[in-house]
Amino acid sequence: MLTVKDESFYLEDKPFQILSGGMHYFRTVPEHWEDRLLKLKALGLNTVETYIPWNFHEPKKGEFHFSGMADIERFIELAHKLGLYVILRPAPYICAEWEMGGLPSWLLKDKELVMRSSHPNFLGHVEDYFAELLPKFKRHLYQNGGPVIAMQIENEYGAYGNDLAYLDFYREQYEKHELDTFLFTSDGPNFIGQGSLPEVTTTLNFGSRVDEAFDALEELKPGSPKMVAEFWIGWFDYWTGEHTVRSGDDVAAVFKEIMEKNISVNFYMFHGGTNFGFMNGANHYDIYYPTITSYDYDSLLTEGGAITEKYKAVKKVLSEYTEVPADFEEAVSAKEYGTVAVAESVSLFDVLDGISGKVEHITPLSMEDIGQAYGYTLYRTTFKRQGELKFNSDAIRDRGYIYVNGRYITTTYINDTDKVATLDFPEKVNTLEILVENMGRANYGEHLTDPKGLIKNLWLGEQYFFHWEMFKVELDRLPADYQTSQQERFPKFFRGSFDAEEGLDTYVDTEGFTKGNVFINGFNLGRYWNTAGPQQRLYLPGPLLKKENNEIVVLELENTTTDQIQLLAQPKLG
Repeated sequence: MLTVKDESFYLEDKPFQILSGGMHYFRTVPEHWEDRLLKLKALGLNTVETYIPWNFHEPKKGEFHFSGMADIERFIELAHKLGLYVILRPAPYICAEWEMGGLPSWLLKDKELVMRSSHPNFLGHVEDYFAELLPKFKRHLYQNGGPVIAMQIENEYGAYGNDLAYLDFYREQYEKHELDTFLFTSDGPNFIGQGSLPEVTTTLNFGSRVDEAFDALEELKPGSPKMVAEFWIGWFDYWTGEHTVRSGDDVAAVFKEIMEKNISVNFYMFHGGTNFGFMNGANHYDIYYPTITSYDYDSLLTEGGAITEKYKAVKKVLSEYTEVPADFEEAVSAKEYGTVAVAESVSLFDVLDGISGKVEHITPLSMEDIGQAYGYTLYRTTFKRQGELKFNSDAIRDRGYIYVNGRYITTTYINDTDKVATLDFPEKVNTLEILVENMGRANYGEHLTDPKGLIKNLWLGEQYFFHWEMFKVELDRLPADYQTSQQERFPKFFRGSFDAEEGLDTYVDTEGFTKGNVFINGFNLGRYWNTAGPQQRLYLPGPLLKKENNEIVVLELENTTTDQIQLLAQPKLG
């Protein structure tokens, strides 16, 4: 197994430099795993690293999911078949710009629970999850004939808390489930003092300033083996921001410095992939920054898996220090399918009963408190009051569409500086509806446990309003009937169909639409927000397509000037 001796890593008692690339099985369709792993191996790397997101595998308490894109064992076995070692990061918190950092939202129903701490309520849920997850890995450990050479304890904990008993709990869990493997923690250089354990190897996460980072490690733990667990070679994008690019020459220069010092390294990311569905996270600092659907990350492979100039620059550096394989022969993987009409349409309000679950309560409840993880929640109440009433929208997380008596009035957003608006209620009896979008829970920092939806009762016109209906729209069900439209108000579903070549990717261009989600044959590709950017097209993996009658559904939240979309051969991230 992997060991440490004389400040270096050893495998089978021989010096071993970990040359790893990060790839998330849960951000790539299984049919593409082998292609991405073969490209990782062709670069000259010997290891693949992946996080393991708790919310992907236990979306509801006690309901476990380990098939399809969640088949982590299949991913490990494939890496082994291709001759790669594996590093696992079960956390259970992963950050990774993933929804709530991988923590399941149902944890938020327990108001006493203290997240990422040794609070017994939290540890109890982790133990239940680990009892399902960890035994799966025993047969995949290196000493048992598998490829897994190392596992991480938590993730960047020094940037969140200082409960070292909590970190020690994970080491005990690995022992309990007989996972006798190499363990490590990882943090940025400024946080290793809070996130490290004395007898566990400390690794570093950074994108540059190699000497400065390892000087901090040497000061904390003299004589430690050196590894960059996350060598940040690109960055993620957020809605309303610019597409981030880091040059291949810059990455290659820092990588050369790492190789000169014989430091082990994991490229974050080798292949980024996609935040399908509602699984994008967010960062919440001065304001709220929701991550886009693409997790291209400006990494060594594009979101669609193509080899980049940055990949070639890194391979050139690597070839100066070790023998690298022959270049990978790429085939055409994307196709332009052209224009697709999405002329059938129906308002969300016409099909609400068929695609949602209803909850009633004296006050509005957050998404988490009504058992909803993702998507949209419609809040509705009726009251006898007439005239203009002051309305404070600070209770709406994250984006709210407000309707009075079935008529759209205004939109609020968590980042709006002016939270107070005036609403006109023209009748003696009025119906107020607020459709709230969860745009992604924070994956990092102090807002990790913030709820979504209407998080408290509204103070409207110097009065609280009671008796609310709440409709959970997670979009695991789509409308069946598009002939029932009785009203024109948005959100609206648009539907069309097209034929395709099986296996060939494409990119969905929704120009003319504003904001919403796209579904292919029932699979949620993710969010688009054309007026915010930077992303302008959604990646559609070819394995999701069939030869004939592919159903495409667009849920448009706000407005559209067209009833057609384009399927093009190239991405557009900025």
